[in-house]
Amino acid sequence: MLPEKILLTGISLAALFDTLQRLAVASGDPRANQLIAWTSGSTQNVSNELAIGLLAVSFTLLFSSLIFSRWLALLALQAPMAQSLGLNLKQVRWCLILFSALLTALATLVIGPLSFIGLLVPQMVRFLGVKKVPQQILISACLGGLIMSLSDWLGRQLLFPYEIPAGLVATLVGGTYFLLMLRRV
Repeated sequence: MLPEKILLTGISLAALFDTLQRLAVASGDPRANQLIAWTSGSTQNVSNELAIGLLAVSFTLLFSSLIFSRWLALLALQAPMAQSLGLNLKQVRWCLILFSALLTALATLVIGPLSFIGLLVPQMVRFLGVKKVPQQILISACLGGLIMSLSDWLGRQLLFPYEIPAGLVATLVGGTYFLLMLRRV
């Protein structure tokens, strides 16, 4: 599947689910507030047991992702070069998409969609000058976790006793940083 097709599919799905969310809110159902909190990336309903279990699974999947380092490094060389070096592009892309979907689903089920962090953090890591793929993967995971932890803390402190969902704080701060970073490039 072409990257453009994946991007357009994602945009279409986001628009569809945004419409469904608006319909749920418009229905007046009191459970719609829980839906809004979840789609904002809230950590409010995460228990310690769930967090520890998620951490164990996340570390396992993180270190498993290092297996794909060679593929990712070759894909960065563009398709013709990667194919000439023996990479089966179709198979590799599907494996990477499925693995990424698994990682994304894991985080999304617990906290809600945090897509902006997934977009921002790898760019920040590259902007910091990290070149090697295994290092990019590990530093991206650590930096993403740090940003989400800080966002959660800020969300709990800024309007105490009320809570701003961590996903919203991360998007506000990260979006500002991303715009500044794009201005420099």
